Amino acid sequence: MIQATRWLHRGYDRFALTVTAARKGTAVHYSTAGRNQSAATAIAATCIAQALWRGEISLPGIWMPEEVVTPSSFFQALAERQLPVQGPAGPHGSNKGRTMHDRTPDTLGTSSMAPMWYAVATPEVVARLESDPQRGLATSEAARRLAHDGPNALRCAERLSAVRVFGAQFRSLVVWVLLGAAAISLALGEYADSLAIAAIIVLNAAIGFFQEYRAEQAIAALARLAAPRARVMRDGRAATVPAAEVVRGDVLLLDAGDLVAADARLVEAAQLRTNEAPLTGESEPVGKRIDPCAPEAALADRRNMVFLGTSVANGSGRALVVATGMATEVGHIAGLLETASSGETPLQRRLNEVARRLLWASGAIVLLIFALGLLRALPIGELFLGAASLAVAAIPEGLPAVVTVALALGVSRMVRRNALIRHLPAVETLGSAQVICTDKTGTLTVGEMTARKVVTAERAYTVVGEGYRPEGVIFTERGEPVSGGDSVLRAVLAAAVGCIDGDVEHRDGRIIAVGDPTEAALAILGTKGGMPRAGIEQEMPRLGTLPFDSDRKRMTVLRRREGEPWALVKGAPEVILERCGQVLTASGPQPLGEATRAAMSRAAALLANDALRVLAVAERRLPAWPSEAEVESELTLLGLIGLQDPPRAEAREAVARCKRAGIRTVMITGDHPDTARAIARELGILDRDDEVLVGRELDTMDAATLVERVRRIRVYARVTAEHKLRIVRAWKATGTVVAMTGDGVNDAPALKEASIGIAMGISGTEVTKEAADMVITDDNFASIVAAVEEGRGIFDNISKTLGYLLAGNVGELALMLAAVLIGWPLPLLPIQLLWINLVTDGLPALALATDPIEAGILERPPRPATARLIDRRFLLRLALIGSLTATVSLAAFAYELRVDGDLANARNAAFSVLVIAELLRSFGARSETRSIWEVGLFSNVRLFLIVAVSFALQLVIHHSPLLERIFETEPISVAQCAAWIGLGLIPVSVLEAVKLAHSRGSGRSALTGFRQERVERA
Repeated sequence: MIQATRWLHRGYDRFALTVTAARKGTAVHYSTAGRNQSAATAIAATCIAQALWRGEISLPGIWMPEEVVTPSSFFQALAERQLPVQGPAGPHGSNKGRTMHDRTPDTLGTSSMAPMWYAVATPEVVARLESDPQRGLATSEAARRLAHDGPNALRCAERLSAVRVFGAQFRSLVVWVLLGAAAISLALGEYADSLAIAAIIVLNAAIGFFQEYRAEQAIAALARLAAPRARVMRDGRAATVPAAEVVRGDVLLLDAGDLVAADARLVEAAQLRTNEAPLTGESEPVGKRIDPCAPEAALADRRNMVFLGTSVANGSGRALVVATGMATEVGHIAGLLETASSGETPLQRRLNEVARRLLWASGAIVLLIFALGLLRALPIGELFLGAASLAVAAIPEGLPAVVTVALALGVSRMVRRNALIRHLPAVETLGSAQVICTDKTGTLTVGEMTARKVVTAERAYTVVGEGYRPEGVIFTERGEPVSGGDSVLRAVLAAAVGCIDGDVEHRDGRIIAVGDPTEAALAILGTKGGMPRAGIEQEMPRLGTLPFDSDRKRMTVLRRREGEPWALVKGAPEVILERCGQVLTASGPQPLGEATRAAMSRAAALLANDALRVLAVAERRLPAWPSEAEVESELTLLGLIGLQDPPRAEAREAVARCKRAGIRTVMITGDHPDTARAIARELGILDRDDEVLVGRELDTMDAATLVERVRRIRVYARVTAEHKLRIVRAWKATGTVVAMTGDGVNDAPALKEASIGIAMGISGTEVTKEAADMVITDDNFASIVAAVEEGRGIFDNISKTLGYLLAGNVGELALMLAAVLIGWPLPLLPIQLLWINLVTDGLPALALATDPIEAGILERPPRPATARLIDRRFLLRLALIGSLTATVSLAAFAYELRVDGDLANARNAAFSVLVIAELLRSFGARSETRSIWEVGLFSNVRLFLIVAVSFALQLVIHHSPLLERIFETEPISVAQCAAWIGLGLIPVSVLEAVKLAHSRGSGRSALTGFRQERVERA
């Protein structure tokens, strides 16, 4: 029997093909799903055709393989026949005519199509799962299902071993180029060179290993998300079992504070509300019910379901488990993680490009030297040694260590600014970010409900203070702090605080909500207004409660006040207003006329338009023995309270800094679109021409349409994990470096897919931290912007050190090549080249990597993802610096060679002049636009000390007998030293003059291209 079905699943239209067939005497059911009918048909037809081909199943009227030419022809043949199953009956009786809904748990577990449990009636759910909502499963049946389905556990991400983390440090092409250089040096007998290069490689790997392995150890395993224990019904009794042993058909018993152990359909709910923020991004607890939802309901709107990894905020209930492990919604997201890949970081791509160019340059040098040597009829052996030495000299041996040190120092600075880096290259990637896709709750907002407005019949008040901290003030509409004599406000606060069950408590140095976050916010409001909950409980003892539920939309607490019973009521404004007959004013209770009723309704609507959750508060003095109907009628309206998860105080400035830096901020949230729109406008994310897109609208877009529109959309609301993944991929398809922040498990796939994933350290789930490259320890968007600033500074330091190192190598090569072309002896010996590369160039480069962040770094536009480290301007700069350095060194070599005719003394001159020029040039390399005096000679103390020590070491080389023999140098006089310093000053002086000329001319550097350009506004 064949059945084709169309339905909505996780926000997508899906088509299913289900075929009931016979296999070895038992009815089996093959089902599959796809994004469209063609996809579903193709997948199903292929699977079933293979089974027919192998003889595993049989369908009358279908001949294999002649008739089945394509999947579509197979489906057509099936659809035309609509034939019953062939084969004997199975263990459940006759199989003829059974549909997919008749499957036993065995066959249900093998289907790839998830039934819409939320859209069917409870009796049908019970029948499909073959369970009992009151007694639960038998222990033997639960064991059988556990053996069949496997444990209720997520597929854990494989932890990186220490060996793998260490091995990952050798993936860079630059490292392999250095390994080749070490091998060549070893083959040439230059053991000192080979050993030094190997030491550089090991040092680089060690620094990277210890940083990344320490971060890996700090991130917990994926499986910690699951609840460790669960209460279920087994054999008619409540039992506590390991969460891993929960199976389909189990009845979960849920109470306040419980973690939900699996996806389950509710069959009982008493004031049940769950915290689904980790899964859906919903900022408030979600009220639950048991009646079916619409088939097209989004994940956040399935009010009759509870999900793995969420928690019970208040109330109680029972639920039938419908999915465990990887079949749950969290498991689905874990599966998406396996398809997400961030790829190489921009820095990795750029350094690999540098390595490739160095390889080509080395090869070109070897060929050029060979060609020149052959023209001059030099011996082949000598020719090879000379060419290979020059090729090794072209490689900046200190580059990997400098890059790693720059990144590691950036990591330590970021820790001080509340950012923990898990992978070193991610430091620079954040500095390249062009778009930051950020969650709302807890990142842009405080993540804690806060009362912001209070409205009475005569006045309006503004509440200052964020979250659950008791510090704050209530101001009148004139901006004046309220006094203790405002009797109406005190009545509002007393009734609000007296009508709650929730509160706050201090735990591990933090203030957290206990129970409903809205009620915790009301408790804090009372504290700010001088009406703490402890005082209310003492002055007005509680007598009883009429609890809140989604149908009543109100809650009432009965208390004794001044010896008489009073009803304190809070709830939805429209519900409370219709039960009020009076309103409290400064002169006492007054009849609630239609004008006042309409005015309060308008006030509630205005608060709601500002994305505040609005509660009305009322009270009534009760007769001695009131009925339930009397308790909540003829109320006196006290006022309205507007609550919200408010934006962080520093978030608006952080968003503004992103704009000035040319970075787009995009809000992606599972919250309501009105709430998202209001917060985005308040923070400056949403401008007049920007778009807001809801998840269901995103479902209708194909990938091409989304890529075309993605630049215009600044706010996404009611989105799922798949939506977030699509958004990140759309941005990446435009060639954009995109950062993604998140805290919930639904954010994890998008974090892994993004160029850099950023998890929240306080509210973030372990799954999210596992997928992220960076963890923000204070959950603050402003910390992300600070990390962007650090990232840009790190790239600047890497860029300037790379330029410094390569310019030095160019100068060395130009000096050596010029001497060969002229026919002179080589001006530098191999050991001298090694000293220059590792000490004279390497040590100042390490100091340059620690340079402070340049002022105004966030006033520039972000670097394009396609921007190269080595471009035309960079090469021109290298050519200028290299030619200047080579010229002064060659001049010193030529003078000493012609005047004295002493080759050793000429090499002394070339060696020392080159070293002096490189050391002095390090001061000018700190900025490509500002002079040495503008930057400050002593603003990088490390560099100043290294240059001073390097000068001293150079003198020691010329005056230590041991080092004289090693480097083949001779003592120098004061006059020689002064002359060589004068020559060494020429390159840096010329470069400083070029900076000055360009700063007075075009106002932008000829060496950087984009460094002084105006920021393109996001």
